[in-house]
Amino acid sequence: MTANASDQIEMNPEPTTVLITGATGGIGGALAQAYAEPGRTLVLQGRNALRLLEVSALCEAKGARVLTRELDLRDRQELKRWLRQTCESVPVDLAIVNAGVNTNIGPTGSGERWAEVEALVEVNVLAAMATVDAVLPSMRARGRGQVALISSLAAYFGLPITPSYCASKAAIKAYGEALRGWLAPQGIRVNVVMPGYVESQMCRDMPGPKPFLWPAAKAARAIKRGLARDQARISFPFPLNLGTWFLSVLPPAISQRLLAALKYDH
Repeated sequence: MTANASDQIEMNPEPTTVLITGATGGIGGALAQAYAEPGRTLVLQGRNALRLLEVSALCEAKGARVLTRELDLRDRQELKRWLRQTCESVPVDLAIVNAGVNTNIGPTGSGERWAEVEALVEVNVLAAMATVDAVLPSMRARGRGQVALISSLAAYFGLPITPSYCASKAAIKAYGEALRGWLAPQGIRVNVVMPGYVESQMCRDMPGPKPFLWPAAKAARAIKRGLARDQARISFPFPLNLGTWFLSVLPPAISQRLLAALKYDH
């Protein structure tokens, strides 16, 4: 059997309806365009109304039906209400929980601002879990569906320059892994996506070196391919994914020294 034939066997059915939160960001916008095609409905959420219109127009030009919602995900009550209504009218086959924000200790290392930390946890963790909670009933009732949780390679070992961001992505990684074990027997696939540095405004705002930076379109292709194959963990790019994994298994003192040498400590 050829490699291409083997890949075809491993591929899962294409989703008819795809939900993407954070569709106005670098990865979210690229994913929306990667999934846009005739016969597919895209449900896109974002906070930037103008950018949401731009992404919607690009996807519609590719033949997709697009439904958009401008919404601050910190309003979890409205988020869940909207998602429940959406699932009733257009059952979601694939939910990509992508929205996220970042904060850091600042250029002088003075520390994160508590208001920003609270907002980060609300978006990166609570809103992500609320999104899953809202779409799961429909998927479980149908006995099929897929949830992709966008974590980060930063989930493997906390970077001193972005403590809260790393903590939030570690939480999403563990949450997704647990969901996969729980929901697999019910026909629902759950995947954890762990990107490295991907070109976006959020990435540009992050301090520290950004090795192996990928364009957003390349990251979207890798994620889409991994989701079609139902990879439990979709991490890239190599060798950054290997290096960050090693940080998690090395003695912490050694990992901290390596990060300091690479200038991720300030």
